[in-house]
Formats: sequence, structure tokens, C-alpha cells
Amino acid sequence: MTMTRSLEVRTITESEFSDWTRALDTGFLRPPVTSDQVLAYRLASTDLDRTWGAFDHGRCVATFRSLAQELTVPGGAVLSADGISNVTVSPTHRRRRLLSRLMAADLAAAKERGDAVATLISAEYPIYGRYGFGPATWTTEWTVDVTRAGLDPRWAGPVCGGRIDLVDIADVPELGAEFHDRFRVLQPGAINRDERWWERSTGRAPSDLPRTESFHAAYRSAAGEVEGLVSYTADSTWGDGKQPMNTASVRWLTAVTPAAERALWHFVCSIDWITTVRSGYRAPDDLLPQLLPDPRAARIVTQADFLWVRILDTVRALEARTYAVPGALVLEIHDGAGLAGGRFRLDASPAGVTCTPTTDVPGLALDVRELGTLYLGDESAARLVALGTVTEERPGAAAVADALFRTPRRPWCPDTF
Repeated sequence: MTMTRSLEVRTITESEFSDWTRALDTGFLRPPVTSDQVLAYRLASTDLDRTWGAFDHGRCVATFRSLAQELTVPGGAVLSADGISNVTVSPTHRRRRLLSRLMAADLAAAKERGDAVATLISAEYPIYGRYGFGPATWTTEWTVDVTRAGLDPRWAGPVCGGRIDLVDIADVPELGAEFHDRFRVLQPGAINRDERWWERSTGRAPSDLPRTESFHAAYRSAAGEVEGLVSYTADSTWGDGKQPMNTASVRWLTAVTPAAERALWHFVCSIDWITTVRSGYRAPDDLLPQLLPDPRAARIVTQADFLWVRILDTVRALEARTYAVPGALVLEIHDGAGLAGGRFRLDASPAGVTCTPTTDVPGLALDVRELGTLYLGDESAARLVALGTVTEERPGAAAVADALFRTPRRPWCPDTF
């Protein structure tokens, strides 16, 4: 337990959960009154040993929570991660280093627990770099003008031997959980979805906020195996001439084959009365625009950083992922928090990898936040050298890093948490 004047930072008790929830909702500008049903549901899904609060004379004024998470890294390995969420500081208590104290306490606990990385989704860009997090994946959202896309209006289903079926909402959790476990090991940057995720996604979780129920559909191969799932909502907008002007908003769409992905996008874009499709958050190199006969029918409306990664154990993290080409690189990692810093030699090839402490002359010198940015393969070391955030100590080291770390397709995290 840490004390500074009257401000106390510690994990919370069950009796304090209601006050903690009020502070959380206040920080996120949600109505600070929660029904007993919703409160009980939230409490049941919360690990109080990983739920932190800052208290001023007994009143919760800052919130912080972490959860056990599994992160897929290049090559398909699943790495234990400290997923950070519910971070708020009440407007009356800003600029008092409360977040710094909460973060330090949680990351230290994660390191002791054996988590190799920590992750979060940053609401504001400037905050988390100072804690060693770097943006490791990005996201893009498109709107599609269906009338311009050039798709065959007579389309009635896939011609590749597969089929698309609507899925009853009661069947989505079981079907989706099995499918997602197959999908996520193929997608660097993806995370696991627990039972609570499916309850929230299908509207079975109690909520005090208004919501719109989703439609769900599955793509099945000719052999009957589910190879893709989509969840979407639709509005009801009609023009003055009684013409439909409805929008389908995709909540999530995942597929394990290009055929499934193509078929599900064509399905959503062919629904009667739908004239606009919002894609939801996708990988920046998503196939969607080029799946359309006229890719200009897809217009980018959002492009931003998404999943941030903080390395906690450099050796475990670098040895967990794969590398497409052989190469050796010495990295000088600076970590002000003392969690993952040091000088390490990475010897990698498609056959295997070792990462060991070394006294060799470094090729690259970088902060742990830049290591997080490079880790999943989305960013270029040469680009970071040009930006001045990475130092190339030996000529050609950035090119070696890019050959080792970059991935053929960009990493993508489909989920918030």
C-alpha cells in the first residue's frame, strides 16, 4: 500500500466496487448511476486482485484494472499478457501522478506474475508512451457506397461451393468461441475472447445503456466447416421518394480463408435496402476495398493506432515469435521502469530463435516503447531511425531489423477490452 498525503493507491475490496464503478463511469463520461443488476454482473466478471483504485479520504477518484489475456504473435504462438483496461482519473484529481502510481503497481505485479507483455487500447495518444507502451497495430474503417461498388445485384450466394447461413443469437457463443480459437492463432495481434465477451456481444449481458441487437451470419465451406462469421446491425432510413437509404454497420467480421472473407463482404453489401456499409475497425491492409469491382466505393473514415504493447520480458517476448529470414541483431533496450531493459543479442532464423543478454556492440539503441512498436511486425525500424526515435549504432542494423521483424500481412487486433 502506498500513501501520499490523503491519496491512497491499492487494490479494491468487494464493498468498494460500487464506488469504484461510479468513478469509472464518471471518467468515461457515462451516467454515474449503475443498476444493481449491472453492478452484480460487472462484479462477477472482475478480478478484485487486479482491480486498482486511488482513494481520497475514502472516495475512489481513479480506476485501473487488468485482466489475464492471450496475445497471438507472429508465427502463431500465444503469449501471456497483462491486458489493461478501465483506466480513469476523476476530473478533480488530474495531474497528481495517480495514473503513474497505478501503472507502476500493476506492471510490477504483471512482471512478478510472469506476463511477457502488457497491452492496452489507448483512448488518447500521448499518455502511454511514457510508461513504455508503443502502438503495435493500427486500424482502419471504411464506408462502402454499395450503389457504386459494382457488385452484381443478382448475387444470391457464393459460387465457390460454400454457403452463408444466418445464425440464431443463442447459437453464436458456442459456434463463435470454437471458430475464434481457430482464427486467432492465424492472426498476429489477435487476443482471446472469454465467455463474458460473447455475452456482451450477443446482448445477454445486462446493461444500463441503449443498444441495438445484431444479426449474425456464418460462412460454411463445401465440407460444412465454419470458415467465417459476421455480426452486423442495420438502421431504417428511407428517403422522401420512399427509396431505401439504410446502413449496415459491421460489428465484427473474421474469416480463416479468403473465400470466406470475400463471401461475407459480398453478403453484407447485397442485403436488400442496404445502400451503405460501415466496415467497423479493420486491419489497414484489409482486403475489403480491392474485393469491390470499384475500390473507390470504399472511403476511409477512421485510421488510427489501436493495440499498444509494452514488453515486460524481452527474452521471452522475442523468443516467442518467429522470424522469416536468418539474421543476428544486438539491441540496446532502455527501460526507465527497470522491467525489460538491457543489451540483448537476437539470433533468429526460420528454424528457431535465441535471445540472450550480451556485452556485444549494439546495432540498434531504442526505448522499450519502440520495441513494443516493432514487436508484432507492423512498423519499420528504418522509419523509426528516420524519425529519430531509434538510433542505428551500426550501419545496416535497421535493415536487418526490418528483414527480421516485418510480417507479410499487417498485425491486427479485432477487439477492444
